[in-house]
Amino acid sequence: MKQVGTHLVVDAWEAPQDLLNDPEGIRRALIDAISAGEATLIDLCVHQFSPHGVTATATLAESHIAIHTWPEHGYFAADLFFCGSGQPKLAMKILQTALKAKQVRMREIDRGFEETTRVEESMVESLYHMVR
Repeated sequence: MKQVGTHLVVDAWEAPQDLLNDPEGIRRALIDAISAGEATLIDLCVHQFSPHGVTATATLAESHIAIHTWPEHGYFAADLFFCGSGQPKLAMKILQTALKAKQVRMREIDRGFEETTRVEESMVESLYHMVR
């Protein structure tokens, strides 16, 4: 597989409710995470739900970070997808520290595509001309 990026899917528990319900604190945590992850911010959207909860998405030149909080459960879910040479694990460490999650489960997925060889491409091209 030709790897083009790393995708982290994160569940985090036992975080203080006040931190998970603070849109400005989450905005700051994301900006710090983006910096630590050596990524480039394009756009940042943070939304406060009523009566509680925050959703934030950061569009990055390298892809994205998304976080969704459930303060009433001390829980947040995060999704970090970095292409290129960024450091998504460092970015996630900043989020965990800023939101003071005591438990974290992180799944790492290599993203990419199967590379074809020149022989396979030639065979496909030959077959295409044969059926025409």
